[in-house]
Amino acid sequence: MIAKYLEVVEDIKEQLANGVLLAGSKLPSVRQLSEQFSCSKNTVIRAYNELEKEHLIFSKPKSGYYVVNNIEQPTTNQQVIDFLSAGPDKSIMPYIEFQHCINQAIDTYKEELFSYSDQQGLYSLRVQLAKYLQDLQVFTEPDRLFVVSGSQQALHLLAAMPFPNGKNNILIEQPTYFGFIESVHLQQATTFGIDLTMEGIDLDRLDYIFRNNDIKFFYTVPRFHNPLGHSYTNDEKRKIVELAEKYDVYIVEDDFLGDLDPNKKADPFFSFNPTGRVIYIKSFSKVFLPGLRVATVVLPTIMTNHFLRYKFSADFNSSVLSQGALDIYLKSGMFNSHIKKIKELYVRKMSVLQEACESLLPTSTNYTKPVSGFYLSVVLPDNVSARQVVHLLKEKNILMDDAARMYLPEFKKDNLIRLSISQVDEPLIYTGIEELALCISSFERKMRYPNPIHLL
Repeated sequence: MIAKYLEVVEDIKEQLANGVLLAGSKLPSVRQLSEQFSCSKNTVIRAYNELEKEHLIFSKPKSGYYVVNNIEQPTTNQQVIDFLSAGPDKSIMPYIEFQHCINQAIDTYKEELFSYSDQQGLYSLRVQLAKYLQDLQVFTEPDRLFVVSGSQQALHLLAAMPFPNGKNNILIEQPTYFGFIESVHLQQATTFGIDLTMEGIDLDRLDYIFRNNDIKFFYTVPRFHNPLGHSYTNDEKRKIVELAEKYDVYIVEDDFLGDLDPNKKADPFFSFNPTGRVIYIKSFSKVFLPGLRVATVVLPTIMTNHFLRYKFSADFNSSVLSQGALDIYLKSGMFNSHIKKIKELYVRKMSVLQEACESLLPTSTNYTKPVSGFYLSVVLPDNVSARQVVHLLKEKNILMDDAARMYLPEFKKDNLIRLSISQVDEPLIYTGIEELALCISSFERKMRYPNPIHLL
């Protein structure tokens, strides 16, 4: 038997859906509904509280309850299969739990909200972050942690600021995260690239570039790379750190999906040189709430003063409310519970995607095989344009990324398609890959037989 308060909730939702109640409408009083449903006033209040949590209604003190939003009617449009979006899966985001943390943060940090907080980040949050990073094999103290407004801010500041090695140029994997390519382009930083495949990078080539090109730092995404999904082995990480030590090159490690790694023995670059050669960045945008705009960066002590000056010039300090809410969320243990759920989700979705690629894609294509993360890339035949494939599929409401923006100009290719599993519905994965396979085969036929002969 359905609980009485849920009857009230469903009745009001039905009125919203049918247009009986519109945005701004005043709802019946608690007394009126208690009489209508033959229930206590507390039952009605509980129902209204549930609707408030869903942001469908709001209360005005001494006035009553009002509609804040209409429930959107289902549309008859064709369903979108979204392999493009890279935010976290919306179905598993802890909105209600985090709302409680925000409310508590307002109460706990009300003084800080009306003043400028610690430029390095709330100390209590940095303590929690230092504890949290230990699960990722990053052992450091709060004084080396900086809270930044997303990993993009950290990368932008690091590209601009001087480094202790006195060098000027930057090395990046090819392909790589397009946001960093945009940063180095805007800052006109001399940037070199090194080819990355699922087999890793050529360490001899890396040695040559480190030795001859005045490299300030090497930017790398060590686990579940964007866009390839590649992860380095511990042995590769150790050798790369040794080369960085040999040639006085810093490593900027963007471990934005490290939480999703099912391999408990996989270590970050940071663990192979925790004292200062590796700068470690951890964002919460892809595993939690992108709108939170909170990330942390672990810096060598020698660089903290410079970084603080550049951070100050950018925004003085990051949002105190976001920091306070995350601090409470970490302390509560809810974040660890959330990570466990999403780790299982993405391992499962990636497995489904690989099964679909294995059974449906033409043999002329290749695809990367990450064990988790967001990204898998499909390498098309040389005579098939990724840009054209993406354009054609978009007309069918199937969204993908041609990855062209993830290359430096001299490395640019048009045969790589990036698939993100984060926001595609699991039951639609096979459908999307089937359409991709049909599209590739169609382009191959056109290239093979550009001028078909019609027999009379």
